[in-house]
Amino acid sequence: MVNFKIAIAALVAAGSSCTAFNVNPALVPKQLLSTPSNGAWRAPMKTATSSSSTQMVAGGAERAYGEEYYEGVRIGPPPDLPSLLLHNRIVYIGMPLVPAVTELIIAELLYLNYQSGYEPVTMYINSSGTTTANGQPVGFETEAFAIADVMKYVRPPVHTVALGQAFGAAAMLLSQGKRGFRFALPNATIMLNQPKSMARGQATDIAIKAREVVRNRRTMCQLIADGCDKTVDEVEADVSRVKYLQPDEAVEYGLIDKVVDDQMELSAKPNFVSALTM
Repeated sequence: MVNFKIAIAALVAAGSSCTAFNVNPALVPKQLLSTPSNGAWRAPMKTATSSSSTQMVAGGAERAYGEEYYEGVRIGPPPDLPSLLLHNRIVYIGMPLVPAVTELIIAELLYLNYQSGYEPVTMYINSSGTTTANGQPVGFETEAFAIADVMKYVRPPVHTVALGQAFGAAAMLLSQGKRGFRFALPNATIMLNQPKSMARGQATDIAIKAREVVRNRRTMCQLIADGCDKTVDEVEADVSRVKYLQPDEAVEYGLIDKVVDDQMELSAKPNFVSALTM
């Protein structure tokens, strides 16, 4: 089909009359009928109106109406708290290790790795691991294994700090921090346990899942043993039943290196804390 407006525009550009083609002028857009003095038709140009949502600033950039700028810098609300922590190379695990939490922690570690390869990352851990506080499984041990692998993969050292609770897989992550920089606050509670199976279905499926749980248990105990300078058999014996450790007991066990009472005792301090103490 022929576009009516394009056809009329061509006729007007050629100087033809609408009446010559039995076209009602009222049906032709005014922009098509308006021609400059030299008779050459041009497409109408857009004009700026007060309803435009953007305006040009220095350098050719656009900014929305209502935004305030001072010397070319946008003035707006302060950054959200997670962004502020990340800017100061702080990673906080405050939930059970479910896939969404694992995705965020790994993304933050990789970002900080490419931001700086030598400045340490401080990881605060307050998590019940792959279970809820009452022991119900909510995640798989592979979530913790992924975080532990990335902690060793990135170039900057990762310092770990336990506060509140570090249960199960979270205790394993606590032990994976850089030696000499694994801390716990005085009232933190650390617990060692073994993975729980969430197998359902036929007996064959349950047996397959049981073998996977045994392998995950072995991997978990191997990681803890490496961090605590113990044998795997010793750790497996300890996690056969729930084992609670107070911070000073965790130091004796080799899970952490020091109990800290003051934030100033940590080796890496956020830059906003340094500014406050100057």
